[in-house]
Amino acid sequence: MLLSISSCSFERVTSGHVGVKVQNVGSGSGVDPQPLSVGWYFTPPGTSIYEYKVYAQPYTYQKVPFQDKNGLSIDADIAISYQANPALAPKLFQQYRVEMDSIILGAVYNEVKDAISKESGVLTVDQIYGAEKGALLDRAATRVRNKLGKYGIQIESMTWASRIRLPITIQNQINARVANEQEALAAEANVKTATARAKAGVEAAKGKAEALKIEQEAIQNSPQIVELRAVEKWNGVLPTTMVPGSSVPFIGKVAK
Repeated sequence: MLLSISSCSFERVTSGHVGVKVQNVGSGSGVDPQPLSVGWYFTPPGTSIYEYKVYAQPYTYQKVPFQDKNGLSIDADIAISYQANPALAPKLFQQYRVEMDSIILGAVYNEVKDAISKESGVLTVDQIYGAEKGALLDRAATRVRNKLGKYGIQIESMTWASRIRLPITIQNQINARVANEQEALAAEANVKTATARAKAGVEAAKGKAEALKIEQEAIQNSPQIVELRAVEKWNGVLPTTMVPGSSVPFIGKVAK
């Protein structure tokens, strides 16, 4: 009995991890379907415990290659955040039989690259570099989650970690086109501003002309307005010389 106990050992599942017990020998060899929570576990000879982290971990893949619909070669850095699903840890080990770091560098990388290639392969380079950039990666992330989630790998996020890198000639063409578009937009804005100012000037001139027209018609139809305009312009000084029998200018009219 003492010999039997001394030949056995205990292993611990540490905080932030889930454990998987694997029996390597005997008739009962295989993966225990029950995940192990944090704590100490009895491990008889031929038994091992593997751990997977159950909190989010970041990783960035450098220069992931993909193509547009015309076969143009493109690459970019892709950042992911991942963790193991505790409930599916035994299935995770059964599928890959290696630690998580090796899974990330192997199986997960292949899935990320394949998903992005499938989504980019139906788009032009202009779409990938422009309006479809975000949607492309969202769709690729959904593909990766659907494929890996059933094996216990949770992809929390997947983002561009760099600009999308294009062949230099294509990049220069896109930059030139963008610059031309910006110049065209600026010119269009200037035309709209000038047009608005011109219209405002025309409307002001029309208003002034209409006012003058109304005033002229009123003068023609009412001699009293002519006299009123003369009174408005009079400086109040009477003539120094007057002809006998003539009337004093404006005196009667002002009184009225």
